[in-house]
Amino acid sequence: MSIRKTLFSVDEYYHVYNRGNSKQIIFHDKFDYERFIKLLFISNSKNNFVMRNIHKDIFYFERGSLLVGIGSYCLMPNHFHLLLKEREEGGLSKFMQKLATSYSMYYNKKYNRTGGLFEGKFKAEHLAKDKYLKYIFSYIHLNPLKLIDKNWKVCKVKNKEKFLDFLKRYTYSSYLDYMGNIRPENIIINYESFPNYFPRRESFEREIFEWLSFNDD
Repeated sequence: MSIRKTLFSVDEYYHVYNRGNSKQIIFHDKFDYERFIKLLFISNSKNNFVMRNIHKDIFYFERGSLLVGIGSYCLMPNHFHLLLKEREEGGLSKFMQKLATSYSMYYNKKYNRTGGLFEGKFKAEHLAKDKYLKYIFSYIHLNPLKLIDKNWKVCKVKNKEKFLDFLKRYTYSSYLDYMGNIRPENIIINYESFPNYFPRRESFEREIFEWLSFNDD
């Protein structure tokens, strides 16, 4: 049995991510993305649940005590990124187990497959320093730009408005929540569990723009 290198501690922050087995696609259509996003909300609870017994307005489900604080998320076709804070001992691992198990069951049934969906255990990086924690907010939310230019990080971004417009239309991350959009998914993010780096939409937008301008002369 492999031993996890990162041990989780209460009130500490972690960048958590995983991808499909052999880099396979894990989100094929909007229903897959939406299912995982709903599971982000419903899995963050000490209570067990059965999806078919929950009302369609899942974001109004009473969860009780939370396992983790969720600071940001982004789903990509073959992987996902989460920023989490452990709220109680063992909470992060329980949350990830519920999330991965529930989505794998849904996926395997829908696509008539068996076996593990994800590439082993989820990966986690401890964000011990404030500068890394703040950086991860941008890193996670900028991930979708790889879909329009995989080399955008190493090349000068010539048309920033094009990139920003793409992020504003990408609904499978928490970017829109930090931009002040009102939508049911707002409730997934536990702002109170994280430092208030972006007290206003403008401060978040400025941070993102600065990262897009990083390679400017």
